[in-house]
Amino acid sequence: MKVAVVGSGLAGFTAYQTLRRELAPEEIAVFGVEDDPAATFSRRATAIRQREMRSESDGHCSPVSFPGLSLRAAVRRRSPAPLAGALTDRFHPTVPEFLDHVERLRERSGWSRSLVRGRIERVHAVERGFELDGYGVFEHVLLAPGHPGLNVPEELRDDPRAVHSYEPHDYACTVTVVGAGLAAATEWLNALAAGAEVVSVRRREPLRRPLNVPRELLTRRGLAGFHRLPGHERAERLRTLLTPSYPPGRQWDEPLAHAEVEGRFRVEQSVNGSAQVICATGFLHGFRHDALLSNLVDAYGLETVGDWIVLDPDGTVPSLTRVGRTLALAGAPAQWAYPGADSIGGAKVVAHAFLRRVRACRTR
Repeated sequence: MKVAVVGSGLAGFTAYQTLRRELAPEEIAVFGVEDDPAATFSRRATAIRQREMRSESDGHCSPVSFPGLSLRAAVRRRSPAPLAGALTDRFHPTVPEFLDHVERLRERSGWSRSLVRGRIERVHAVERGFELDGYGVFEHVLLAPGHPGLNVPEELRDDPRAVHSYEPHDYACTVTVVGAGLAAATEWLNALAAGAEVVSVRRREPLRRPLNVPRELLTRRGLAGFHRLPGHERAERLRTLLTPSYPPGRQWDEPLAHAEVEGRFRVEQSVNGSAQVICATGFLHGFRHDALLSNLVDAYGLETVGDWIVLDPDGTVPSLTRVGRTLALAGAPAQWAYPGADSIGGAKVVAHAFLRRVRACRTR
């Protein structure tokens, strides 16, 4: 049996760890351009000076939830506080703790024995599986291409003042931050801490929620209701989930309130004359921004609704998956099946569904 994961980022790495429960490294090929699965995340976290993960204790890449990162943090810090925080959904591992966790898994899981340095541009369906460019045929393929690129508003692409929040940058004396999600909120505080006067430009008011998606959509009951939605309603629900959000809490509210009183923070409707413009506008959305997925849709006439490829509830592409072969999506492209798929926990859910398909074929 030959199994392939296309994408060596965190979603692909999480899938790999799940597959390793039953497959040897030599039975899995992981295609990607980065040896370190956390490299892209680390660069972006460094750019925005991110200190904590938005995910909670079970937001890790191991195939099972327990023990979560809170237990590891409690042992490392010699304190029960992380465990107590996990019980109340208030524990968030630090970025260094998460990166250390990824590195430990990478070293002991045989990742380097499975990794194939290369970029897959096309997937061809054949009788026995899927041919991946010139690398051979694989019976089961999981596509985890990651986000297709950074989103920079059209009107700011040629503005010399503009930089994306996920690119390296310092802070000018006057800063406009475009966006209203977690990256934007982080940049408000970063720029204020650097002594800047900050203007927030946003198209809509942010929601205040702990995670990227409401908790009910992480439950079986909530997910069942989501899967029952007709296609156009499901797409609208997903669009609603793209509304910018960042967690509630004094660590955000108090610095902003103080800065507002001091006249150093305000909200405006459009970009003004600030010396620097930071685009905290996240990523491009939709399969058309990803060459691999776009080619797949066009080559096989896959069903789509809006920005999403229509998937079965287990994340598989229905018209190309059959007995003996599997094509599934992971990460942000899998949100049609699982709204939280672009999180580490969501990647794990999709990975377990993929492993069940692989397991079923092994036991036939």
